[in-house]
Formats: sequence, C-alpha cells, structure tokens
Amino acid sequence: MNEPAQSAVKYAGITQSVTGVLLAGGQSRRMGGGDKGLLELAGKPMLAHVLARLEGQVDRVVINANGDPGRFDAFNLPVFADTIEGHAGPLAGVLAGMRWAAANVGGDGYIVTASTDAPLIPADLVTQLAAKLRDDPDAAIALAASGGNLHPVIGLWPVALADDLEQSLRDGVRKVLHWTDQHGTVIVDFAYFRIGEREIDPFFNANTPDELDEARLILGEL
Repeated sequence: MNEPAQSAVKYAGITQSVTGVLLAGGQSRRMGGGDKGLLELAGKPMLAHVLARLEGQVDRVVINANGDPGRFDAFNLPVFADTIEGHAGPLAGVLAGMRWAAANVGGDGYIVTASTDAPLIPADLVTQLAAKLRDDPDAAIALAASGGNLHPVIGLWPVALADDLEQSLRDGVRKVLHWTDQHGTVIVDFAYFRIGEREIDPFFNANTPDELDEARLILGEL
C-alpha cells in the first residue's frame, strides 16, 4: 500500500481504498489505430508518464485494456478487459475498473480513472477530486475539468455504483454524463500551468500524431 497516497486521500475526507484505473481500451482511430499509451514520448511509453503521475496518489494502479494483455507486461500491473461486450465506450472501462476493485479490494472503495494519452495529469488529482466530493453531500462522483472543458473519463467513482452502471450500459447508455447526472456529480476545475509564455492544459491529451509531437515539445521543456 502506498502510505503517502493513503494519507493524502484521508486528508481530503475519503478514508476508503482508492484504485487507479488507466483506461487503455480505446480504438485510437485518430492516431491510426493501436495503443496510444505505448507510443514513445520523451524516451518511454506515454502510459509510463501517466503512471508516474498517478501511482503516488492511489493505493494501487491497474490497466483496463481489451485484446492481448501481454503487450503491457513491461508495466507489471494487473490488466483486465471490459466486462461489457461490443466496445461500449469509456463507461465500460469505468465499470470494468469497479468490478476489478470490488473483487480484489472490496466494494466500499473508489476508483479514479485516467486516460493513457494524458501524460500531464496533476500530481494532486485525487486529493482535489476527493476534497470536492467531501464538500458536496449530494454528489457521488467527481469529474475533472480545465479551461471550461469537462474531461469525463478522468474522475473519482464509488465502486458501490457498479451494478447500477452495468444496468445502464445494458440499457444502451453510452454518454458519461447521461449516467453520472443520475447520481450527483461535482465538477472539479484544475488550473492551467505555465511553461515560459505558454499556458498548458494539465489534461492535454495526445489523440493525433501532431498532438503527440506537441506533447514531446511540452515534456522537453519541463
């Protein structure tokens, strides 16, 4: 167990276990297919940058990915596929993370999700999400935002909602907010940070080859 992460989460008001789930189940069409998270960025896979920023904030990290799990062997992390068939979108990855946590940790904890193409996620992501969730008694879920844009695949989710989410997915719900709005959601805004004269979105994600090149430039300046 990562003690610094546990202390930070408790300080924000959540004492249950928090599992970090790296969502690697997308089809990466704009990048030309394959696994975006395995593309090289500043000398290592992009997923490794996300992992380095997240692992100190949570009790453990796992990977949600469909297909051959062996392609992630180098990370030495548990890898599991969606539990809903048919590429049901990011909510399917959230559900898979909830199911893994319930089976391996317990059903009263949380998962925090992050995409594997967002190599600059904040070092205080979990603490800020947990703090806002603590302060809003009507909210069950916390989602990240920046610069007026919501990032619905980056959030803090209670494992106890797994059954409800699975039923919604089987009923055809695919858009994240169509489900989260049913359970109370707090939006947590994260500030941009500055590198020289540039304002950088902490949730900048590399969806295209040009954006991957931009991420290389940003990381080269950090």
